Amino acid sequence: MHIATTSDVMRLNDGESQPTQILEKDGAVMASGEVTRLSPTEFQLTIAGLIDRAVAWLRALSDGFVLFDDSDIHAKLPGPVAVKVIGDVGAFRETPDAGGDPSAGYDAKAYHIGINGENFAERAARRPLPKFSHKGSTIDAKLRTPLHSLHLELGAKMAPFAGYDMPLWYKSVGEEHRAVREDAGVFDVAHMGVFDLRGRGAAAFLDLVTTNDVKRLNVGDSHYSFLLDIDGIPLDDLMIYRLADERFLAVVNASNNDKNWAWLQAVIAGDVMIDPLDPSRRIEGTDRFDLRDLRLPDHGVERRVDIALQGPKSRQYLLALGGGAEDLAAVKRLKWAGVTQANLGGFDLIVSRTGYTGERIAYELFVHPERAAALVRRLVDMGVAPCGLAARDSLRTEAGLPLYGLELAGDLNLNPAEAGFGAYVKLYKPFFIGKRAFIEREAERKRQVSRFRLDSKGARPAHYGDPIVNARGRVVGTVTSCNIDSEGYQLGQALMERGYRKPGLRLAAYAGAGRLKAVDYAGLAIGARAPVPQPLTILTRFPRRT
Repeated sequence: MHIATTSDVMRLNDGESQPTQILEKDGAVMASGEVTRLSPTEFQLTIAGLIDRAVAWLRALSDGFVLFDDSDIHAKLPGPVAVKVIGDVGAFRETPDAGGDPSAGYDAKAYHIGINGENFAERAARRPLPKFSHKGSTIDAKLRTPLHSLHLELGAKMAPFAGYDMPLWYKSVGEEHRAVREDAGVFDVAHMGVFDLRGRGAAAFLDLVTTNDVKRLNVGDSHYSFLLDIDGIPLDDLMIYRLADERFLAVVNASNNDKNWAWLQAVIAGDVMIDPLDPSRRIEGTDRFDLRDLRLPDHGVERRVDIALQGPKSRQYLLALGGGAEDLAAVKRLKWAGVTQANLGGFDLIVSRTGYTGERIAYELFVHPERAAALVRRLVDMGVAPCGLAARDSLRTEAGLPLYGLELAGDLNLNPAEAGFGAYVKLYKPFFIGKRAFIEREAERKRQVSRFRLDSKGARPAHYGDPIVNARGRVVGTVTSCNIDSEGYQLGQALMERGYRKPGLRLAAYAGAGRLKAVDYAGLAIGARAPVPQPLTILTRFPRRT
């Protein structure tokens, strides 16, 4: 009903009514009247106009077999729903006593059927909003996570990352990488942003500002998604966890935390453009939920930071913390992407079976920042390997997972489909920010990220921007990431032309091209050295699970 009519149906409580209209796809009025909410899943429409057409239209929308926006062939309404005619109430006034103008929804909603119709240009010119811009944060000193002292105690090699003083490694990158693949490792990811959204409009808001289908998340589920700008390029990639009917966690990258916060607050306030073809458009219902940053001290016992426990034996270590039978059973039952709340070993946790290493037995533990160091110390004392950012990077590269700034956005301006994650952009949603631009770019896309491995174990490592060439020396790709894999080879990801992404294809990379000196080939004498590309093999986009 919310998309099929012009009114803000989600604002209604049981028994309440609003004036409304049903529009043709070109914006012409098909019927006017009022909508009444009978229950959270049942509504009554009392309308005057082309009633038979309106009934047939609503049923066609429910079946999902009708085009309702000429600018978007992908969109469908959530459904199916049952549409039943319950009687004739006789003459009905088109503007009922429920109050207001039935067309008022034009200015108050991000999307409804007919919004892009005949009066589109008139509305778009009313009060254009500015494009979002963010200058970034100026950090005078390195920030520290709650685990900083523990990192120093464990002998970590520290380095700046996203404004924080973070551990690169403890013993060696190779040992930490193997620990996660064979046993378990624990990572400090407390620098990640943890946003809490709660209230009646939280799900609808997230559905409009992210690419995945939030409404399909059941309580206890999570999914991967993207925040796109109006140009279809990611502002960030993120995980969304549904903790209750009207409560969500959104976990964002540390380097984008302040930008994401500014973007979401600006969208909520209606201060920035969300659709370049209708620069006056705003999102409705932003007064019905709260957005909070759970890392901030203001939120007391509800504060949370993220700790990652990853690897095939991570469940064993997690359960070994101990806890009540119900909490232990809830953790045991977690499937991939599931989330629950549990008290384990005296730690009040939000436990999700997710991670950034490619391991399917993997957890992210959201704990109060004052308890984070004690939790990690307990796990390390149990035998879990402490792991730094370098192993986190090599693990995610091996798993084919993107890093914002390299395989997403960045200098190459990569969108989710180019990164190989187009499946997390649900084009059947009638509207989300950046959808139109994403579709336009997708229609012309000729490149996508692939994985590759250099054929020799002793190969010089490739770096961001190194060219990949075919047998004739033509550049067909560019390296985005490269690290040592579990078998000791240099394994990476690269943006490739579509015709050069077949697994098993043999190509070559000028590894370390940025450090190569210019060569006068005509002046080379016998015995001189000339740079040659190192052979590589294209791999499947993601590792095959055994």
